[in-house]
Amino acid sequence: MNSICIFGDSIAKGVVFDAVKKKYSLLKDSFANRLGREGFRVTNHARFGCTVTEGMKILLRCQKTLGACDLTLLEFGGNDCDYDWDAVSRDPARKHDCKTPIAAFAERYKALIDTIRAQESRPVLLTLPPVDEHRYFAWISKGRGADNIIGFLGSVRTIFTWQEKYSGIVRALAESCHVPLVDVRAAFLALRDYRAGLCADGIHPNETGHRLIFELLKSKLLPLAAGP
Repeated sequence: MNSICIFGDSIAKGVVFDAVKKKYSLLKDSFANRLGREGFRVTNHARFGCTVTEGMKILLRCQKTLGACDLTLLEFGGNDCDYDWDAVSRDPARKHDCKTPIAAFAERYKALIDTIRAQESRPVLLTLPPVDEHRYFAWISKGRGADNIIGFLGSVRTIFTWQEKYSGIVRALAESCHVPLVDVRAAFLALRDYRAGLCADGIHPNETGHRLIFELLKSKLLPLAAGP
């Protein structure tokens, strides 16, 4: 049996937004759970709201068990590039940093890769699914000053392009560190309408999105787990 450890945020955890119940819940058929039913032995350490900084803390607590994992999947960036929207809404003219600035994100992500390799597991990176900037803007603007948030962003499109930068960093790290990459973003963007794979909040993949990620991972991970 091929063993997989997963470290990441709510996407890897399988969190979805239920538009009917208007709350977040865990998807039974998340990509991680589907991998488990496919024959992979999956240990999922992903956490809601997790950044690379929190991810390293979790990884260090689990590092002695990583050697038993053939592959360790890393899925970070969505929370790292996010802002404190309450603070932005209150004072859009002030300088605001996202949760993990770009240079720190690249440095800390590489540290994750190095730590996994030191424990003789094979890291695999996942790019970020694209965000629906319009849905996400509506989401972060609820109860806040939408005009102030736009004043900070410049345009709603900035949400998409800013998150895209973090996915690009993941891709660049995979190339520079010679780490296998599963290009989730490209798979979504290849769809006729990638937004159909996202929840109402515009950022979490829905069941359709998780099915897409699962199929992509299944095709990529089986050869990796069987390889040298």
